[in-house]
Amino acid sequence: MNRSSADVEIKLLSEDNVMWDTYVHESPGASLYHLLGWKRIIERTFGHTTYYLYAVQNNHLAGILPLVCMKSILFGKFLISLPFFNYGGIVTDSEKTRKCLLAKAIDIAYSERAEYIELKHMEDYDIGLLTKTSKVIMLLDLPPTADDLWKSFPSKLRSQIRRPEKEGFTVKFGQLDEVYSFYEVFAVNMRDLGTPVEPIKLFENILNELPDRARICTIYDKSRAVAAGFIIGFKDTMQIPWASSLRKYNNFSPNMMLYWNILKFACDKGYKQFDFGRSTPLEGTYRFKQQWGAKPVQCFWQYWLPHDSDMPQINPQNPKYQLAIKAWQRLPLPLSKWLGPKIVKFIP
Repeated sequence: MNRSSADVEIKLLSEDNVMWDTYVHESPGASLYHLLGWKRIIERTFGHTTYYLYAVQNNHLAGILPLVCMKSILFGKFLISLPFFNYGGIVTDSEKTRKCLLAKAIDIAYSERAEYIELKHMEDYDIGLLTKTSKVIMLLDLPPTADDLWKSFPSKLRSQIRRPEKEGFTVKFGQLDEVYSFYEVFAVNMRDLGTPVEPIKLFENILNELPDRARICTIYDKSRAVAAGFIIGFKDTMQIPWASSLRKYNNFSPNMMLYWNILKFACDKGYKQFDFGRSTPLEGTYRFKQQWGAKPVQCFWQYWLPHDSDMPQINPQNPKYQLAIKAWQRLPLPLSKWLGPKIVKFIP
């Protein structure tokens, strides 16, 4: 019997398995967030139940699907791969295995009485699911050297990068030694955006779990952190899942100095691509990333729903959340830092 025609068995991961991460490293469709370390990070930070499914065919690992079960009074109960991040979903090179993994996920959804399953794919798989295409990932192909990248920038962009340098702002890369500086900037920015902030424990857990991959870049005005970014490398790509700057310093463009130093770091470390994260086409963050030369790549977020209902709309653009966003923006910072982590754990 050849491998393609053999029966596929779907199993639930019960303990760490080195085969899982080996498969992630060898599979072109696997992302950073498919690594097994994120299971531990999510469980330790948020306490969510996880279901890490894998397919076995002819005694070989043939596919994976990490799932996190989230539930709250506000948003209901759902399974998602993966919450808080831009990537996830089913990884396999077999259509048969993909459908088997989805079938097992649906079984779990029924047993959990979940309202839906959300799978974050970068391919439009034909597996009978509703698909949302409102988001893109902004990717920049990096040249061999940072000098080549600098020469590709228009003069206006180079001028914006130099502005904070001329003002004496400095840059520092670190890990746990920079986490508090990063978090102070991040918490202020999230409050100003009207969004609950993640707990600092999330970033500490990532740095502890992925010490060879994760770094923090901070821009300082003297001793005060004014911009900071959290970066993680995987395969040939460096990405920035979180970045923030203080609005009161906008005239000095510290965010431009931040991104340039991170891009330079990525080039110097030999990465071939930089992932600016997801955006809505033609909105502000999209245009910001576009000016660096980043190009959009379509996201395909796919949904299983047990009933004939609409796809979930848990995002800041949903009009029903606008009042809550405006109220959050008025909160004192200490209160937003205390309350935010208690809420954000239920928001994917």
